[in-house]
Amino acid sequence: VQLVESGGGSVHTGGSLRLSCAASGFITNDYTIVWIRQTPGKQREGIACINVGDLSTYYADSARGRFTISHDSVEHTVFLQLTNLQPEDTANYRCASDYFRGACKYTESLSYFWTGWGQGTQVTVSS
Repeated sequence: VQLVESGGGSVHTGGSLRLSCAASGFITNDYTIVWIRQTPGKQREGIACINVGDLSTYYADSARGRFTISHDSVEHTVFLQLTNLQPEDTANYRCASDYFRGACKYTESLSYFWTGWGQGTQVTVSS
């Protein structure tokens, strides 16, 4: 499994970005992708998740209403649209994967073992 993120950058408060997670190497078309962000010295924070088989989604409170996760089945890419960005959204955003269809319920778990990881893309929001 290979996950490659892109789309990060630097924006001002209120700005928007669209992150991409290009996925390859999966043996089925039914897997789960989660977006997890991390800032040095802080615990990881799972913010949004999608199962590409049934398109069920999950959002953490910090993401709900501002971020939207979606999947392009042709490009095998999961997107995370970020809007109304705030300085506290500054972090390295990584996508991770699992074959378990129900894995989205573990989005906010600090201990769930996601089996595939990308390298991440940096999002910086300045006031």
